[in-house]
Amino acid sequence: MLSFIKSSLKYFIVGILAVIPVVIVIQVLVFLETILRDFFVDIYGYSNNVVITVLAFTVSFIAIAYTGYRVTVSEKMWMLHQVELLINRIPMIRTIYRVSKKLVNLIGSREKSLAKEIIFVEYPKEGLWVPAYVTNKMGEMLVVYVPTSPNPTSGFTIVVHRSKVVKSTMDIEAVTSFIVSVGVDVDAQQKGEFEKLGNLSPAEIRNAE
Repeated sequence: MLSFIKSSLKYFIVGILAVIPVVIVIQVLVFLETILRDFFVDIYGYSNNVVITVLAFTVSFIAIAYTGYRVTVSEKMWMLHQVELLINRIPMIRTIYRVSKKLVNLIGSREKSLAKEIIFVEYPKEGLWVPAYVTNKMGEMLVVYVPTSPNPTSGFTIVVHRSKVVKSTMDIEAVTSFIVSVGVDVDAQQKGEFEKLGNLSPAEIRNAE
C-alpha cells in the first residue's frame, strides 16, 4: 500500500511538470481573450450595435497592426512620437514610460546594440558562472541583469568590469529558454560553451573581452 502511494505521488508530480508548459500557454491565451472580450463588451455596451462593435474591433486591429508595421520598418511613427513628447513633459509619468519602453525593447530585441549581447559573469562568487543580459555600458563598466530560474523576470542588477565577463554566443531566446528550463534545454553548441568556461584560467578570463 505504501509503495502504491509513493508511486502515485511520483507519477502525479511528473504529470504536473508535464502539463505546466500547457497551463502557461493557456494562461497567456486566457489573458489575451479577456482583454479582447472586455474591449468587445465595452464597445457593444456603448453602441448597442453589433455592426458598430465589429467595425470598431476591426479598425482597432488594423490600427495596431499598422503601428507595428511602421515601427518595424522605420522604428518611429509620427503619432506615437507626439504622444511620447507629451508624456516626456509629465514628471514621474515620463520615468515610468521610459523605463517600461526600455524593458519592452530589451525583451523584444529592439535594442540592437545591447539587447542581443549575452555574457557570462561569475556570480555570486568566483567559480560560479551565470548567463546575463548586458543592459547598459559606461566606459569599462557593464550594467548587467542576472535573471533567476525559472522566472527570468526576477533577478539582480549588478555593475561589473568588462574584464570580468566572458561573451556568449547565445541569443536572448536561447538564454531565456535555458533559464526557464532550469538548464534542461541545452543544445550541443551551448554545452561546448559551458565546458570552455570550466577550462578558463584567471588570466584568460581577464583577456576574454
